Amino acid sequence: MNKLPGEISQLDKSGDSSVGDAIAALIAERNQKHGRVYLVPTHRLDRPVSGVLMFAKTSKANARMNALFREGRIRKHYWAIVAATLPNESGTFVHHLVRDRIHNKSYAFNVPRPNSKRAELSYVVVQRADNYELLELEMATGRHHQIRAQLASIGAPIRGDLKYGFPRSNPEGGISLHARAISFDHPIAGKGQIDITAPAPAGNLWDALLAPLHLHDETERPRF
Repeated sequence: MNKLPGEISQLDKSGDSSVGDAIAALIAERNQKHGRVYLVPTHRLDRPVSGVLMFAKTSKANARMNALFREGRIRKHYWAIVAATLPNESGTFVHHLVRDRIHNKSYAFNVPRPNSKRAELSYVVVQRADNYELLELEMATGRHHQIRAQLASIGAPIRGDLKYGFPRSNPEGGISLHARAISFDHPIAGKGQIDITAPAPAGNLWDALLAPLHLHDETERPRF
């Protein structure tokens, strides 16, 4: 599914209804199923983030997808809008992230710290405008708030991300970070590769940055 900013992947301490609950209810109604529907997110997106979110409908499928993630055989690509000018058209950042569980935030450092985890993030500048840049991103590691923390640490916080230093919220809510695409080999051998792409959220700035590149097309391939 293409998660909207503000929706939660699964139940959390807020107690708000999750998209997983809504999908499970639809499946139960469609299949006229009584009792609990098995539906588990195979990965997670932060609440203010939009984009591709996958669910497993069986425990076997969930176990196989978890194995693919552990083995690094799943590639995820993100788009982010930042109010900064990166010095190069592409590059890779390596930081060491320390997670603050009390404040639900991660901090990026250039050298290892106690309890830190290595974080690697590659980027391509997709489009430049007067005040913003659109980046395409791929993580070689999967850390808590990795993209948000790493971009903030280089002085390029994501548009609307107050937690990581952007000065104001987005009018439409959420932050301008979008899980654009995910690709992996089908967990059943011989089934081929799965490529899933999610259109960016509606919004004047997304439209302005993407329109010249014709990247609203769902079939557009990631650049990495």
